[in-house]
Amino acid sequence: MRGLSQRLGSFRQLLLVAFLLIAALLGGTALRAVVMLDSLMAQNSEGAARALQLSAAAQSLAERSTAMERAARQSLILSDALLRQRFDEEARNARGVLDQLVANDLPAAQTLRWRAQLAAIGDLMNGPPDTALERERAMAQEFRELDALSARIAQQVQGIIENQNKALLARLDASRDRLTQQVMVSIALSVVLAVGLGLWLARPFGRLEKAIVGLGENRLQEPIDIKGPSDVRGVSQQLEWLRLRLTELDADKSRFLRHISHELKTPLAALREGVALLEDGVTGELNDSQREVARILQQNTRALQNQIEALLRFNAAAFDARQLRRQPTDLLALLEEQVDTQRLQWQAHGLTVQVEGAPLVLPVDREKIGMAVANLLSNAIRFSPHGGTVRLALAALPGRARLDISDQGAGVAEADRGRIFEPFYRGERQPPDAVRGSGIGLSIVQEYIAAHGGRITLLPGEAGAHFRIELPHAS
Repeated sequence: MRGLSQRLGSFRQLLLVAFLLIAALLGGTALRAVVMLDSLMAQNSEGAARALQLSAAAQSLAERSTAMERAARQSLILSDALLRQRFDEEARNARGVLDQLVANDLPAAQTLRWRAQLAAIGDLMNGPPDTALERERAMAQEFRELDALSARIAQQVQGIIENQNKALLARLDASRDRLTQQVMVSIALSVVLAVGLGLWLARPFGRLEKAIVGLGENRLQEPIDIKGPSDVRGVSQQLEWLRLRLTELDADKSRFLRHISHELKTPLAALREGVALLEDGVTGELNDSQREVARILQQNTRALQNQIEALLRFNAAAFDARQLRRQPTDLLALLEEQVDTQRLQWQAHGLTVQVEGAPLVLPVDREKIGMAVANLLSNAIRFSPHGGTVRLALAALPGRARLDISDQGAGVAEADRGRIFEPFYRGERQPPDAVRGSGIGLSIVQEYIAAHGGRITLLPGEAGAHFRIELPHAS
């Protein structure tokens, strides 16, 4: 099949071949149905003509009997040779009609009796003239019996016609059943052929989709070489070029980050060391103004170093977010584990942490989802007032899992809601006694959740922050 697809060329040609195959199958069935109907119509016409012929023969036999009786009785009474000749002629015609009926399945016994009765009548035609009256009376009786035989022959002819009609109807029913079966089989084969060809033709697109998803998830190690029609192979080559280009860009980005880290951290370390020497009075005692300047320098160099390290962490996290190592994970147990890990922090703030929900197993990257939950829980602890409550609620919904993390802190300012997930953005509402964050925590959380095909949103509320994570059930 693969060689066939490559020989035929484009997907459009393959699709045309598939349509032609299905059309040929249905067209062949329709042609066979037309031939069968023509045959049935011919049989019907032949049966009707035969029935008409049999009816005419039976009627002719009765008419011949009447003509023979008239000629025979008149011949006996009048002793007329012409009438005798007419009788013989009608008898020959009657025998010819009998032969025709026998050829059309009339039982031979009836014709033999009819012929014997006719022979008996013929014997009565011969005799002396003085016995003509007695022979005429006897002949009348014989003709009554002949008429009775003719009537029975007519009934049998009618039975033959009815049997032929029944046989024709049976053939019609059988042909209709065969035609119905052929149509059903043809439809079934067409459906199977359409589904089979559709699946076969869709396979390259499934591989294309898989390759595109792999590029989107930053799985750049696997070469892309998709076999199929020429247009599919062309797209495959473009995707392979894109994979190589993305690999180069990732390598360039990694080199850039390494270089910028080295180029910035080295002079920054020297600057911090110099400021530390100034504060230690190595170059001489500093007055109060000089110490204040040295303190400001030390504080800002430390902040700059933290920003550089945060930038490196964010880029590393964004790169690592697509490298998912999925495994069946109980999300409820994962929540309880993160709550227990940060127990000292929330107990030190006098907080109550509630975990709600039932066990729910999903194929996720346990480490990354754990880091996302840990980050949100840490923020909730930092921003919650002393004695407050932090709530983690897990729920299973159709097609997805939902995780809500809410606190009773100051919440997020309206002006910050649209930018809270941006890297290095820090909202205006910060806890007074906490160290100011780097502003990349929520960005990393969003990267990890998006890598799983889910989303994180900040829900509106009058008090506190309420974050909601939704993860799809399917991997």
